Amino acid sequence: MLQQLPLSYLSSLLREIIEYDYGFPAERTEIERELSTLASLSANQLQEWFHAFAQIRITAALEQEDWVNQPAHFLESLSSYLWSSHQMDRFRETAQAFGTRMQATRKSISAPPIPRLGVAVIGQGVENYEGRFFERLRPHGTLFSGLDPANGLQQILDAFSARAATHAEPYGHWYVDGGVTAQHSPDVVSVSYAELRPARRTLLQYIAQQVSQPGMGPEQLRSNLIRLQPENLGMKGDPVLNRFQIKLLTEGSGTQIFSTTFAQWTAREVLRRAQAVSLLVRYAPRQRQRPMHELLSDKPGDDSVDPLGSLIDADMGAYYQWIDQQRLPAADRSVFIAWFEGHSTAIAVGPVMPRGVESRSRMDLGTLLRHSLG
Repeated sequence: MLQQLPLSYLSSLLREIIEYDYGFPAERTEIERELSTLASLSANQLQEWFHAFAQIRITAALEQEDWVNQPAHFLESLSSYLWSSHQMDRFRETAQAFGTRMQATRKSISAPPIPRLGVAVIGQGVENYEGRFFERLRPHGTLFSGLDPANGLQQILDAFSARAATHAEPYGHWYVDGGVTAQHSPDVVSVSYAELRPARRTLLQYIAQQVSQPGMGPEQLRSNLIRLQPENLGMKGDPVLNRFQIKLLTEGSGTQIFSTTFAQWTAREVLRRAQAVSLLVRYAPRQRQRPMHELLSDKPGDDSVDPLGSLIDADMGAYYQWIDQQRLPAADRSVFIAWFEGHSTAIAVGPVMPRGVESRSRMDLGTLLRHSLG
């Protein structure tokens, strides 16, 4: 079946198959469904399904590349060629149409056993802020302005621990921290900007070394980054999580440098790839803007932070997290809460929460979580 597929499509599929052992359960299920659908097609059906892909012109030089063993590198070369040959728009339209067709053949993805829960904790280090935030979320939920913030983060972590213990699911419950993680249950998968400091420094040193070489351009640098493995950055432990984390650092723009970007990008990928049932994202102050060569150097002592700018970043990140959560199955049952850390303000979005209203009810974060989840 694979031998009958056009190279413009097959290379992408091979990349997913190669990564299968390092994928999350949701990703493995998607690959299995795609292969099962393709295997069920007759020769005539395969030809009809992939006619548009077969019309994409590919040079003989591209066909001679080792696209079997290194499909990711081939796709970089293919992308460059499609741009230069003015075929990229056509390729995108073909891929989108195929994706829609493939999705229509699949059975509906089962909803999680419990309502999906997303929490964003923003504003760490900000003592006072007179501006308004959660503006984009307010029309969709209830703004709480009288919360008791005492021990709020721990109450959220306790709720996540209880969900993970009661509804155990591999890579189903996550805690992402833009700084140093707080004490949490081992049943909750954690990714931390601070804990990845050694890997980030090694990566930045590698990037600095690469860009100093004559003739090194952005496309070649990206190709070199794609080839990096977790062991190249000194990562140890869970191979699936390590493969996920190295992709965060090598494929994300700014994830190596800014903690807020790291937290936002990680949240997006956790929801897109792992389809997390529970996701807590806690933003920490990012470093201040400086010239790019200084940011890439990551020299000790360059630790001045921008709490207020980070609050603005995190406010937008919380909104994006809610949007990404809404793209997953059973979105109508999902709950999302964003909290201004250490303060009495939070926004709650969910099926039991009135939209576009404000409540001054006095309650703590634990009570708000229970009430939001029904």
